[in-house]
Amino acid sequence: MAKSLDDIFSRLETSAFRRRFRLSGRERAYLETRGMETVLAHAGDFVLRRLAPAEPANDGKQTPFKGHPVFIAQHATATCCRGCLSKWHGIPAGRPLTEDEQRHVVEAIGRWLERQSS
Repeated sequence: MAKSLDDIFSRLETSAFRRRFRLSGRERAYLETRGMETVLAHAGDFVLRRLAPAEPANDGKQTPFKGHPVFIAQHATATCCRGCLSKWHGIPAGRPLTEDEQRHVVEAIGRWLERQSS
């Protein structure tokens, strides 16, 4: 079972690496023009294809550092690879993500994006 997002976000605030991520330029404009609902739909698709398999292709390197607001959010929320999901969220690697775990990841991404857009 995944840890609570409140606890995870409190811990993320202590990480200099995770705190350095911000939406800017193209990614901010993309979120503003497409809207949160569309961007979170993209997040769900990215999670399903790139993170949910038991052994994702290029795990640890599958999430770019730019090009889409979701990618930035994934690094900021430690939802970028199975290793980070295990370490930060308590979601074990080596097995497919459940639907609840996929929702948890998208909720983390959405929470971060909301904070960035306000």
